[in-house]
Amino acid sequence: MSTAGIGYEPLPAAFYQRGAEVVARDLLGAVVVSDVGGVRTAGRIVETEAYLGAPDPASHAAERIGRTTRNESMFGAGGIAYVYFIYGMHWCLNAVTGEADVANAVLIRALEPVEGLEAMRERRSHRIGRAPRNRDLLRGPARLAEGLGITGALDGHDLARPPLRIARGDAIPDASIAVGPRIGITRAADWPLRFFLEDSLWVSR
Repeated sequence: MSTAGIGYEPLPAAFYQRGAEVVARDLLGAVVVSDVGGVRTAGRIVETEAYLGAPDPASHAAERIGRTTRNESMFGAGGIAYVYFIYGMHWCLNAVTGEADVANAVLIRALEPVEGLEAMRERRSHRIGRAPRNRDLLRGPARLAEGLGITGALDGHDLARPPLRIARGDAIPDASIAVGPRIGITRAADWPLRFFLEDSLWVSR
């Protein structure tokens, strides 16, 4: 994808104030832009997963879990970040969707790098001890958070404002999008809530 002519206009709050499955599909082609640490890095969204709050057994806000300190940002109005920590070492970025108290969110699973590759390589190589291939820079939610410098400090952040925002990108035709079950979960694993660009080299799987 060429970055020529992209002004990184943030998506409006109204974009997110819809169902998570709708937002997850429509986020494909949008651009995550990070200015964390004063360094510009950006990637085009090529893979997402929707999580549907209390009725969704795989959600961090599933009925059996309820509202907690960890998932508090999920209960905000659509348009803020929900950033959580997993495996004692990785951060993951979600966009909260819908109305306040619904706790819907979209996990950003993979990005195609479009700006700041050197900074991404430096951040990723610091952990793994070598520079990853471009294809592997932002494939997977933990990798993309690390590459863009996203941490828990951005939990609850307004995704229309620096240092982390999601900007308008290319419109993606339905024919280019595949839908399938979510990855890496044990509950509701067969729900078709994973959306990805079928021919993208940067999809996590």
